[in-house]
Amino acid sequence: MASWQAHLTSFFLRHVLKPRLARASSIEQARAAFRGLTTPLPPGCTVTAARVGGVAGEWLSCDRPEAFGTLLYLHGGGYIACNPQTHRPITSAFACAGFRTFAPDYRLAPEHPFPAAIDDAVATYRALIAETEPRRMVLAGDSAGGGLSLALLLSLQQQGIALPSAAVLFSPLTDLSVSGASVSSNRHRCAMFNQPILQSAATFYLGDRDPRMPLASPLFAQLQGLPSLLIHVGANETLLDDSVRLTERLRATGNAVQLQVWPAVPHVWQLFHRFVPEARQSLSTAIGFLRDHLPSPMATPFAAEVPDNLHTDQSAAATL
Repeated sequence: MASWQAHLTSFFLRHVLKPRLARASSIEQARAAFRGLTTPLPPGCTVTAARVGGVAGEWLSCDRPEAFGTLLYLHGGGYIACNPQTHRPITSAFACAGFRTFAPDYRLAPEHPFPAAIDDAVATYRALIAETEPRRMVLAGDSAGGGLSLALLLSLQQQGIALPSAAVLFSPLTDLSVSGASVSSNRHRCAMFNQPILQSAATFYLGDRDPRMPLASPLFAQLQGLPSLLIHVGANETLLDDSVRLTERLRATGNAVQLQVWPAVPHVWQLFHRFVPEARQSLSTAIGFLRDHLPSPMATPFAAEVPDNLHTDQSAAATL
């Protein structure tokens, strides 16, 4: 059963953020609608600005020695909005769980349309594996950052570059043609998006290019040979079918993938883990999944721990 916090957060976003996005008549207004997501860092977490592979971004670390591998986190925002700062609630949670976490400030459309974001993700990843073994690399992303994570994996395959050990996708945007049945069936239930909002973002990113290009919409790509994937999505999201159809295609091509569908939660509810228990559950599951796919951690006293504020019952989601 979904928590009251999940219902309340969805209600707030549906009646505040979603209308702002729907009313946005410029890219500046769309970006402004997301700025209120920024929250303070947790105690003990520090941020260090850096350039990796020529791409600006930030490293996040906590008051613990490194125990696991390096996490590359690609933020969402429809390829047109948000930045590493808006997604610190998620990246700081991974950092405080023992991952060396880098979040690139990849270029956004319409100033930098497709494939600028992919080029930045590839450049960042190549620089990271120059100092870290690929088997100690993991990948995560939400919404457009989830689609970008898949595009990164496909690009690395094409270039013959070793892939990371595993990836986590939160509510990934995998179909810029906006053709999933849930776009219609969940149009009123979704707390954040409707079809016009998604189509507008796709147009800003792609211009007049084909939205079914595999690197733009990984749902339509050849998906063989990807690393193990964990996908979390809300049952009420317009993007539900972006995850369900992706999972079906991944399984049909022999990839290892786990899909969990969560009731009542809003899009990328992991951002609200200080308030929403399902967000803590999701992050705890994601942390455990990535740890399980990395080599044995370096010896530290906290190697088997999940941060205390992420220890919760994980029975809310339906695993498909």
